[in-house]
Amino acid sequence: MSETNFHNQLDLEEETEKLGKEAMELGLIPSFAIRYYPDVWQFCIPAEKANDCFTPEEAYLHLKKLVKESQA
Repeated sequence: MSETNFHNQLDLEEETEKLGKEAMELGLIPSFAIRYYPDVWQFCIPAEKANDCFTPEEAYLHLKKLVKESQA
């Protein structure tokens, strides 16, 4: 399994955005929104019962798991 190394916060945020788009294309999530703040992005991914907003790290792990499970 390949590991992704991030050199800075922006790399992580951009990769998380790509995973969100991929998850939408695969039909795993209906939508997602990104809230841009000066120091960090916040990823809002709708869940079945409520909208959840994640840090870039949390969103990356959540989306990566969804995409990986769909390809298994």
